[in-house]
Amino acid sequence: MFLGLAAAAFLLAALPAMGQVASRPPMGWNSWNHFGRNVNDADVRAAADALVSSGMRDAGYIYVNIDDTWEGTRDAEGNIQSNEKFPDMKALADYVHSKGLKLGIYSSPGPKTCAGFEGSYGHEEQDARTYAAWGIDYLKYDLCSYRLILAQQADNLSAAQKDVLKQAVADPRQQRMVMMRMSDAYSPKQIETMKAAYEKMHQALAKTGRPIVFSLCQYGLGDVWKWGASVGGNAWRTTGDIRDNYGSMSAIGFGQLDIAQYAGPGHWNDPDMLEVGNGGMTADEYRTHMSLWALLAAPLLAGNDLSKMTPETLSILTNHDIIAVDQDALGKQADRVWASGAKEIWSRPLTGGAVAVGLFNRGDEATSVTLNFSNAGVRGPAKVRDLWAGKDLGRMRDTYTATVPRHGVVMLRLEP
Repeated sequence: MFLGLAAAAFLLAALPAMGQVASRPPMGWNSWNHFGRNVNDADVRAAADALVSSGMRDAGYIYVNIDDTWEGTRDAEGNIQSNEKFPDMKALADYVHSKGLKLGIYSSPGPKTCAGFEGSYGHEEQDARTYAAWGIDYLKYDLCSYRLILAQQADNLSAAQKDVLKQAVADPRQQRMVMMRMSDAYSPKQIETMKAAYEKMHQALAKTGRPIVFSLCQYGLGDVWKWGASVGGNAWRTTGDIRDNYGSMSAIGFGQLDIAQYAGPGHWNDPDMLEVGNGGMTADEYRTHMSLWALLAAPLLAGNDLSKMTPETLSILTNHDIIAVDQDALGKQADRVWASGAKEIWSRPLTGGAVAVGLFNRGDEATSVTLNFSNAGVRGPAKVRDLWAGKDLGRMRDTYTATVPRHGVVMLRLEP
């Protein structure tokens, strides 16, 4: 059962005092997947309104995150300003907070963001102070042009190559051309430099005294899951950008193998934002998307137009049983426990000895998938619930077989 709004507000208010930031995977909305470069103040206010009116806030979606293109120029003292699309960021934060929600923002450790706007390079403490003064609660920190700084440290670069990299830092078009030719393999020296850049912003945020979720976006480079927590990360991207199609989503989701040990309360593996409701996948594929992310204890950041959701989209995003798996207090990420051809089974331990299990069909035809309880660590009989059907199936033992649609899932909770 979910907390009522008053109880939830009390809990959120108490979190800073308890020093708990992202004790469970953050939930909310991000502007990029639907609005991209076109997001503005009105869009963010509308998203906040829709989170409330749709019931998503009460289901746990509390962060309203502005992605790239909000940034303006710096004033004479070097303080970052928002651009004409966001005339008063403090007023926007106040509005979002008045709805019982939290506001997130975006920057880069490089001189420029991925869209070519002002990054935080050389202004980390100034920007952190500005964010705190505005009332920001979440920072997505995207590597972007800092990759070019890292590239300058590569061995055996000629003087001409170094010059090209320096010029590309200030030219978004050159950035894209250069980065398309760059390797994603970094030397130990480059990884240490990257870590230092993220640690610098972490320290700057900590100095403000404001609890701000720190989300590292650097696409899983340098095995970030092994060190993200050490530089203050509350979440870190493990992959490149997701796209609204089954191929992209499934490659990312089913590719999250052998990294579960690095996730836990306060620090989460992040396979990127949700595409549910953006129109590029079927309902079964979106249920697979939501199920995988919940099993992976991933941040759940909706990326659709919240003002135009279908009932089906809303039902997928607000399925309380699925959300409860993602938000389980034990904070254990799932791993694959069985696979055969296009069939996969993933299992995640939950508080109280229960287990969440996803029976997935990556094939193009419906097929039966059989779960052996022992593969999920369950011995003896267990109470079984089908989470998408919202139906208790009774007590069973040893095995359970389900027909799973193409690109679909049957999601179960087993309770001894």
